[in-house]
Amino acid sequence: MRLARGRPIAAGAIAVAVVATVVTFLTLPNAEAATLGSGSYATTRPAGTSGPTGCGSLATNPRQYVTANAPAGPVPTNDWWSSLLFKRINCAYSEPLNAHPMAFKPAADGLGVGYTTEAAISGTATGVGEYHFPYTTEFTLGVAGLNAPNTLVDGWTDWTVTPSWSDGARTLKATIGHGLPFIYARTTGGNAQLSFGGPPAVWSNSGNRVGFTVRGHDYMAYAPTGATWTVSGNTITSTLAGRDYFSVALLPTTPSTPAADRTALANNYGQYAHNHVTGSQVSWSYNQSTSTVNATYTLTTTAREGSGSGTVVSLYPHQWKNLSGSTTIAQTYVSPRGPMRTIVGTGAFTTATKFQGVLPEVPAVATSSGADLTTLGGYLDQVATGDPFAGFGNDTYWTGKALGRAARAAEIADQLGRTAQRDTLLNAIRTRLTDWFTAGAGETGRLFAYDQAWGTLIGYPASYGSDQELNDHHFHYGYYIAAAATLAKFDRNWAAANAYGGMVNLLIRDANNPDRNDTMFPFLRDFDIYAGHDWASGHGSFGAGNNQESSSEGMNFANALIQWGIATGNTAVRDAGLYIYTTQAQAIQEYWFDSANQNFPANFAHNTVGMVWGDGGAYATWFSGEPEMIQGINMLPITGGSLYMGYRPAYNTVNWNELVTNNGGPPTVWQDILWSFQALGNGDQALANLRANPGYTPEEGESRAHTFHWIRNLAALGQVDTSVTANTPLYAVFTKNGARTYVATNLSTSTVTVTFSDGRTLSVPAGKTATTGAFTWVGGNGTSTPPSSQPPSSPPPSSPPPSSPPPSSPPPSNPPVGSNVLYLRSGPALSTSAGAGAGTQTISAANGNWDGNPHNPVTYRLCGITGTPNGGQTAFTFHIDAGTAVAQGVQARVSYDFTGGGTYGRVETYGYFATDPVVGTEQYTQAAGLASSTGSLAAMNRGCVRIELWNAIGNAPTTVRIDATAANGRQSTLTIPYTVS
Repeated sequence: MRLARGRPIAAGAIAVAVVATVVTFLTLPNAEAATLGSGSYATTRPAGTSGPTGCGSLATNPRQYVTANAPAGPVPTNDWWSSLLFKRINCAYSEPLNAHPMAFKPAADGLGVGYTTEAAISGTATGVGEYHFPYTTEFTLGVAGLNAPNTLVDGWTDWTVTPSWSDGARTLKATIGHGLPFIYARTTGGNAQLSFGGPPAVWSNSGNRVGFTVRGHDYMAYAPTGATWTVSGNTITSTLAGRDYFSVALLPTTPSTPAADRTALANNYGQYAHNHVTGSQVSWSYNQSTSTVNATYTLTTTAREGSGSGTVVSLYPHQWKNLSGSTTIAQTYVSPRGPMRTIVGTGAFTTATKFQGVLPEVPAVATSSGADLTTLGGYLDQVATGDPFAGFGNDTYWTGKALGRAARAAEIADQLGRTAQRDTLLNAIRTRLTDWFTAGAGETGRLFAYDQAWGTLIGYPASYGSDQELNDHHFHYGYYIAAAATLAKFDRNWAAANAYGGMVNLLIRDANNPDRNDTMFPFLRDFDIYAGHDWASGHGSFGAGNNQESSSEGMNFANALIQWGIATGNTAVRDAGLYIYTTQAQAIQEYWFDSANQNFPANFAHNTVGMVWGDGGAYATWFSGEPEMIQGINMLPITGGSLYMGYRPAYNTVNWNELVTNNGGPPTVWQDILWSFQALGNGDQALANLRANPGYTPEEGESRAHTFHWIRNLAALGQVDTSVTANTPLYAVFTKNGARTYVATNLSTSTVTVTFSDGRTLSVPAGKTATTGAFTWVGGNGTSTPPSSQPPSSPPPSSPPPSSPPPSSPPPSNPPVGSNVLYLRSGPALSTSAGAGAGTQTISAANGNWDGNPHNPVTYRLCGITGTPNGGQTAFTFHIDAGTAVAQGVQARVSYDFTGGGTYGRVETYGYFATDPVVGTEQYTQAAGLASSTGSLAAMNRGCVRIELWNAIGNAPTTVRIDATAANGRQSTLTIPYTVS
């Protein structure tokens, strides 16, 4: 969130190891400072500055709006419910709380409840436009006679909160949260009461349950066993049979739902009505061998009666699309984020999200020689001449922009061996970061100050509400951390925890602290764990809820954590970055881009939004109505962590075309940012646009050097290939014209072999990035020493280990395989278990003759096999379909790696299968015959088998059936001739 950028429009539960915080106090003119390694931070604000402000004495006492039951320690901010605690506008209660599927608004008589299923759309199809699911009270949950002067916060967990009311005679506590179709209430002093704007439409009232409908939405209230409900006038009440708990559930029904189905749903939910949710917690892990981030979302329940467990939980699209396991998903709810799918009876679920890799910078495969090298060198001269911070504001945001610009250019200069330019930029970065990280140094006025009352670190000069509203800390600090990560590769002494690394970690801990036990900062301040993305506003005090504009600057922070964690050997920070990055990359595709066209309201005319709100989205920004900035603010800064914007390259064209339409022609401002985004979908066209407009004005945080390097090299590399992963975080795979380029960076002190999921391996020397093209560059990790730094006497103890085992070692975490019958599964992957349904995998057209030579194959692989040959032969059945296309031929190659080390000792290529031009699958089997083979079968010890499927001939794509169950039939399988153990 930024109310005004002030930019010239002429052209936007893992514990982490931390250092002891306060060691020594320094004397400052207007503040005291605590040392942290070689750095320091102020412990009082500089004179004339401000911290968080709001209602009453909030500036000095944020806990005035919590009860004695609330957790100790720093209070959370930047959440969906923050206006309950960080009160700035409604000083008694709060603004609407968009939990999803329901929304809430506290009032004197209790908790207002609403569920809006029709979007309100405003604006125009080609200009600024918004959609919102505005809050409307459908009923109020409370206690008869309740008239509380305010609403306090009784407690919170990772994505739930418990507001609390008291008027001295009556009390109410109600637990609400993301994904909860239940409200769990505790009362004293009077009857439980549901009040309405008129007589309620009751469709069931039997025993301890009452069902009612408001605005076409069905609810069921559950009182304790033995209690009843009384309907009278505009209220429904219950004595609760003398007990103090009840719950209300929103049912996933519509006016057309049959009465019997509605009753069945109410009974199904009723099994969990008194299992009150009392806690929510996320945990995550990174499986490096499979490049997967697993996140488990756990709900703790307390049985108010009986001994049951489990609850009902609804998942956002970014969650249910990455759900791990075979959990059954039932009915859906409408939400501003798209359809929420519901799991009944669970206490936890896990998502497994593929991590597609990040890089310090795209490799110079096309700018390392010739005329383009000369052009790029001239641009680098421009960046490295003079003060790279000249012309930038002195506040944390604009300093960050300057740091990012210099760091990108330093990475490029290093790739090209231009050490003088690189070192000039690194020295400038070091000097400016050291200044910010030393609170008692000089008279620049630049420092960070810790506010103990709020548990936050604020940089002064502040900007865009980063001080008074705690806005945008992840935006601002992400640039600092990313620049520090670049510097750390060349100057490990500076980055050491006992030097200035501790200050970098302090910024991380403030913006998105991965240590939930830290007593200085809240856990993951800016990241909404369940919603899957950051919130920018510290207080969220808006009628539409909280908001975030620049999702890409949030990703810049996540990428910075990955880069810094790897460069300094801090795996906890690295893994926190991986969790935020992979989760938010999915959320951006769903909620900012809606790249699958499934989540925006059908009559919302835009294909992207500039801002996500709690109750909707807006094709708008806080600072401009220009289409270039509305769309570009979710693209900048362009870095080696921006590759997620190319996961769905067809969408890049959709986004670009909307820009051109809404702008009445190609962009005239922020052209470099927009071309860089376009390059992820169509590098050749982006390069043509760049070459045709040499006089463009760079966006303030960009340089001509970086834009030319990015676009020229993507034009050569092609699009991001998400079908292949690697067993190191610093990697990328690109595809152009059917040819793949594999890229990996190694920041460790010894050579590593990176293994890609399609079996390709890449040896990467220490401190280098390697590609499978003709260019390998030296970079980072102390391979050279900038003039003003002291060379490290030895690698630091925290140097990251090699990203993969030596070639002779098996992958470390492949589970043992217990069957020789393997199924083709989505991923693509092989598995010993069948799928849960049936789908297809597309095999690209041959467009030539590739008989015997895998061309753009779909690759399935499984490792962890131990066994001996059983004397048989490889057998397979692949269900293939070419539709109505003629002259197609699908071909298979099966390879055996006996040790899992990346060397295939037996390779079998089978004759291609000529398909018919009739819709429906055909069976391609080993009966097609061996066209060629090399090597002999041998015993396998944690070995691997790989299948490659490609079109050998034909000009149309084909499909292979995958994920089929036995009941669905036509399962595509491979049987290997082994007795496995």
